[in-house]
Amino acid sequence: MASMKIKKGDNVVVLAGRDKGKRGEVIEVRPKENRALVRGINVVRRHQRQTAQTEGGIISKEGPIQLSNLGIEDPKDGKATRVGFKLLADGKKVRIAKRSGEQIPEKN
Repeated sequence: MASMKIKKGDNVVVLAGRDKGKRGEVIEVRPKENRALVRGINVVRRHQRQTAQTEGGIISKEGPIQLSNLGIEDPKDGKATRVGFKLLADGKKVRIAKRSGEQIPEKN
């Protein structure tokens, strides 16, 4: 299986679609669907029926967006970049930004 280039917690830039140019943080990645949820991006309004626990009405929530329409934010200049991999001296595999060569910080 190919390693995931976009992970939960990454800051991304939207490359295509109605939210093109916007930035956000990845909330959830869905590898089987090849999609991700990004905070504040692709916000859809849903009508929700009232239940005993939740109130009814129109709620706004993030919809999934295709991974191909997202680019990781370069840690150096904040622009969209492609992702590469590099093995460190201690044998650890890390993600690097192709644009600047900087290591992409892990957010856990």
